[in-house]
Amino acid sequence: MKDERLYELYRDCTLCPRACHVDRLQGERGYCRQTAELKVARAALHFWEEPCLSGERGSGTVFFSGCALGCVYCQNHEIAAGRRGKAITGERLAEIFLELQGKGAHNINLVTPDHFTPGIITAIEKARLDGLKLPIVWNTGSYASVEALRRLEGYVNIYLPDLKYMSSTMAKRYSHCEDYFQHASLAISEMLRQTGEPVFDEEGIMKSGVIVRHLLIPGGLVDSRRIIRYLHETFQDAIYISIMNQYTPMAQASGYSELTRKVFEDEYEALVDYAVSLGVENGFVQEGETASESFIPDFDGEGV
Repeated sequence: MKDERLYELYRDCTLCPRACHVDRLQGERGYCRQTAELKVARAALHFWEEPCLSGERGSGTVFFSGCALGCVYCQNHEIAAGRRGKAITGERLAEIFLELQGKGAHNINLVTPDHFTPGIITAIEKARLDGLKLPIVWNTGSYASVEALRRLEGYVNIYLPDLKYMSSTMAKRYSHCEDYFQHASLAISEMLRQTGEPVFDEEGIMKSGVIVRHLLIPGGLVDSRRIIRYLHETFQDAIYISIMNQYTPMAQASGYSELTRKVFEDEYEALVDYAVSLGVENGFVQEGETASESFIPDFDGEGV
């Protein structure tokens, strides 16, 4: 049943640090470009997450439309901008979770979900009543309100946050939020408070915990090193760090000359070597040609 008190969070929306204060229940749209109506672009098994999430059967990913960040280089730009996706009810979202479970998914992986927190909580509750047993993965850009994240305690088992920048200059230039690190670092601390240290099953599939992703972008090696050091010194082995090299030049970033190339191999190797030199052991790296279409699925409404 829909929790009206929870849905009141849409009335004067502060679900992200932009705090737009729009009434999404009345159809108003803030920075995320979404009303209170759930909008989903794709729901399918996905095999290109970290190995402990994808496993052999795939991660049951649900891609939501809209985003509080709007990074200029976003590889999911069409849905982040709200141009793709289908409006659905919370009841339908709960059904999607169960359908993915029926297909053998290791988990339910909610991609860019923060701005739909009330509706997603309601759907998780219904799905669990109807037989959902899988861990819930909250796959987020981390520009989230700590207060909103606290409402997810008991609903989310695995957090998969980005930590994109430490530099306020980069955050402002590429994601229009110079306060990104301030909020994202607090958000990640709250996520770890909820999950505790990582737990895996006998097959090596994560059941609970936090994996922090960092995407190296062209020319960003100095800031990336600062981020890896921060994560290691702050959280040690309580989290996993996923160092990603899958940056893909996108058409909408053509006005940023530094972003029109892929990451050089030696840039990425230097970042991985730096992490090793710090003593990072709980981590994932990407090998080979990862800046490819396999990481950018078709947002054609599959499974919605």
